[in-house]
Amino acid sequence: MKPNTPLIKATLTGALGGLLFGFDTVVIAGAIDALVNLYHLNPQDKGLTVAIGLVGTVIGALGAGVVGQKLGGRETLRITAVLYLASAIGCGFAWSWPSFMVFRFIGGLGIGASSVLGPVYIAELSPAKWRGRLVATFQFMVVFGIMAAYISNYVIRMMNLGAAQWRWQVGVAAAPALFFLILLFGIPRSPRWSAAKGRFDEALEVLRLMGEANPETELADIRAALAQEHTTAHEPVFKWKYRYPLFLAISIGAFNQLAGINAILYYLNNIFAAAGFSQISSYQQAIYIGATNFVFTIVGMALIDKAGRKTLLLIGAAGCSTCLAGVAWIFHSNSHQSDLLWLLITYIAFFSISQGAVIWVYIGEVFPNHVRSKGQGIGSASHWIMNATIALEFPVVVNYMSTATPFVFFATMTVVQFFVVLLVYPETKGHTLEELQRRLLRPETAPAGDAMGR
Repeated sequence: MKPNTPLIKATLTGALGGLLFGFDTVVIAGAIDALVNLYHLNPQDKGLTVAIGLVGTVIGALGAGVVGQKLGGRETLRITAVLYLASAIGCGFAWSWPSFMVFRFIGGLGIGASSVLGPVYIAELSPAKWRGRLVATFQFMVVFGIMAAYISNYVIRMMNLGAAQWRWQVGVAAAPALFFLILLFGIPRSPRWSAAKGRFDEALEVLRLMGEANPETELADIRAALAQEHTTAHEPVFKWKYRYPLFLAISIGAFNQLAGINAILYYLNNIFAAAGFSQISSYQQAIYIGATNFVFTIVGMALIDKAGRKTLLLIGAAGCSTCLAGVAWIFHSNSHQSDLLWLLITYIAFFSISQGAVIWVYIGEVFPNHVRSKGQGIGSASHWIMNATIALEFPVVVNYMSTATPFVFFATMTVVQFFVVLLVYPETKGHTLEELQRRLLRPETAPAGDAMGR
């Protein structure tokens, strides 16, 4: 049986935050050079202009779990939509560099919160057999937003708007933000959140609405899990028994950025310029990269519940490391620049079918129900802290060392990731969230010689 209309509607609405997430994070690629020239920014200030939004994402990701558990994912997503809207309008009308930074930070709060709550909301609505593909819809929307941002930047660039060009590039996101806010008033609450609040009839109705094959059995399983968790309902996620899920969430979040994906997306125009491409050509190459990201994320979504999360991560790490090493060689040797586009397209393809499709699904699966939002926040914070650090330092490293240096680092980190995934990560496909809870928790005290197992 395929997902029904209410489930698809709720999934697409919850995932729409991902579109704004993708659009808002990379639209800066088209505006950054104008901001550098307008405000006379040095390499450190340039990196900070990109990274300030990511600082907001870290705070938003860490705070979203607590707010989401109290208010519910749906209600908290409405707050993120308001933050997106305020950021887009504020950045478009920014009157100074500090004011632009403030509104970028506000947008970051929305991105961080939605990166936590969107996947959690979808995961808690979805039947187990469809969960991987439905949660991956969030990442699908992220890459759709990235592609849309690159296309938007190019179209606005071709309109010859002069000094106002960058304002239109960053301000146009107000339209989808408003649409997102409106749609959030037409979807149900998470059945697991409703059950946690004692609203069992409401939870059962939502399970039925979402097409759960055995809604009464699923509700009974949820209630049993809640009963086990009752005495620790407000416990922190940083406890020894959660060490395995914490390691998985923190490491996959960090490795996602140590592969260099967002540094490449944020500074794509500068990377192509360093290889000798013109400004217009750089905008065009960015669209090819965005389209590849979009297409292969769809491929990853189709494979995630068949091949499994772990298999895709291994394939992606092997492919990404090879392509990143090739990019590093191009910049080190100052030769074969014409191959740069194809290497980056191939890199994006490997990344999209693996980490791009898996990360938000995986983090949303490995934690018990009562700390899932908090755990998702920790994994997302790991992702965004690493993202902010790399985005801040990328232009500095390139300026003081070489363009090849960060790509050598990224290639090395993807090799490390391959072996960590191979030796430590479990496969999660096909299991209910309650089954995974029983499988991944560890004893409060570890016996001598105990280690994180697979």
